[in-house]
Amino acid sequence: MPNRSPENALKTITPTVRCNGTPPTPALREGPYYKPDTPLRTTFRGDLEEGVPMLLHGAVRTLEGKPVGGTLLDFWQVGAEGVYDDGFRLRGHQFADADGQWRLETVLPAMYPGRTRHVHVKVQPPGGIVLTTMLYFPGERRNHLDKYFRPECLMDVRETPEGWDASFTFVLDV
Repeated sequence: MPNRSPENALKTITPTVRCNGTPPTPALREGPYYKPDTPLRTTFRGDLEEGVPMLLHGAVRTLEGKPVGGTLLDFWQVGAEGVYDDGFRLRGHQFADADGQWRLETVLPAMYPGRTRHVHVKVQPPGGIVLTTMLYFPGERRNHLDKYFRPECLMDVRETPEGWDASFTFVLDV
């Protein structure tokens, strides 16, 4: 029987095609751990944050595939221990560049009771409404058990010598 660890499951995923004709990214619940007024930053990694490094990156696009520059992205997640921080250690916001691109250096989030591995995000285009959603990891053994899991929110994930590389394109109806 093959090793069914999350790390091995992530090694065998097939990338998902996104955008240009793809439906908008679905809204999902905020959950009880959101905190407003997060710091502006593009990294959650630091001397105090342990865990497997993960580069999370992607784009924000319209239904037609056009970039949505200046979009606000507000991320929050658990760390390697599976606990949300009461402060702002694994929380922060940033803005997509003019080409709609964004990038966050973080750590691989752990699973915790009742939930599969995921990252929360609020996405707000300039002058637009906020989309609250979650990003998920393909091949996780708990995906089908998580009542909030949506396959449309699966990231493209691959293992690299530096850690994990995960990407996602948010598609907005703007």
